[in-house]
Amino acid sequence: MPTLLSIIESNMHPNFGSLYQKLGIEESRVGSIRKAISLLKNQQPDFIVCEFFYGYGNNYAGVNISNLDVLLSTLQKYSPNTKVIVVVEKSERQYVDKLNELFPLHAVFVYPAKESEMQKIL
Repeated sequence: MPTLLSIIESNMHPNFGSLYQKLGIEESRVGSIRKAISLLKNQQPDFIVCEFFYGYGNNYAGVNISNLDVLLSTLQKYSPNTKVIVVVEKSERQYVDKLNELFPLHAVFVYPAKESEMQKIL
């Protein structure tokens, strides 16, 4: 059975739980990148669905592009075959390409993500 990890960091994260069930995908949910990284050390999901937040402030200054850099770097070590699906606000879409150059992404959706689009890429 395929597995999917949803990293839900905001209210805008799409809830496609019924779609995942319909497709026979087992979903796990965590509320932070830190919890996701901890989980990855023991489990290797087929997919991760996460939200992209560009690092405008000092949180990611200089080294990191977004909230996802450390997660994607960790994936290379613990789960290199996991496909990452990113959901992003339209105003931040341009920054995802910088991240994609460093860490290949499976798909990028702009809010609101559509269930039909998600189904196609799963």
